[in-house]
Amino acid sequence: MSTRILIVDDEPNILGTVAPLMRARGYEVFSAMSGRAAIEAVERDKPDLVVLDLGLPGLDGLDVTRELRRDGSIPIVMVTARDDELDKLLGLELGADDYLTKPFSPRELVARVKAVLRRTDRPTDPSDVMRVGELQLDVPRMRTELAGRSIDLTPTEFTLLATLARQPGRIFTRSQLLDALHGVAFESYERAIDSHIKNLRRKLEPDPRQPRYVLTVYGVGYRLADDR
Repeated sequence: MSTRILIVDDEPNILGTVAPLMRARGYEVFSAMSGRAAIEAVERDKPDLVVLDLGLPGLDGLDVTRELRRDGSIPIVMVTARDDELDKLLGLELGADDYLTKPFSPRELVARVKAVLRRTDRPTDPSDVMRVGELQLDVPRMRTELAGRSIDLTPTEFTLLATLARQPGRIFTRSQLLDALHGVAFESYERAIDSHIKNLRRKLEPDPRQPRYVLTVYGVGYRLADDR
């Protein structure tokens, strides 16, 4: 079965450029031109990933992201016409997996989509289960448990946590974590990592302001506590 991509944008030229390129890569492509239509399309067509424009009529991209994150962890690549740091941070903190700023290369969008989808691929080794203290990550099934409680993570959050969990105690720079997420050397936005870490802490930590698991190493990056 081919991978299903929903492209949400109110600019017909974007849809007319990106959709054929996606189809040429073997994806099954659907489209929507408003926030409400996007939510209905997700419920109806069950896409594997959503490319979501921030500036939509009616419900904007942030509203759509909130709605989609309320019920699930479908991967989202956010697109914004404004090179505004606040927009990027808001989108990422709401749970978007990646972002692009318009104007963008359609081929770069395809590469970003492929990178996010790779995070949802299941490894072939079914025994790849990591345990770090109370934390357990079932990599083939992309399932996370903390002290026996199931934690619902997005593909990006899971990949980030798994990267930290493979080497507990090791300090990862933001650049290294970005490379682990993208798998290729994109010119990226390192503060995106801070947003994903904030989301992880919100889901994992009893008190996100005083983290016990995902720790900050000031001036360097992050590490997973190895003494629990």
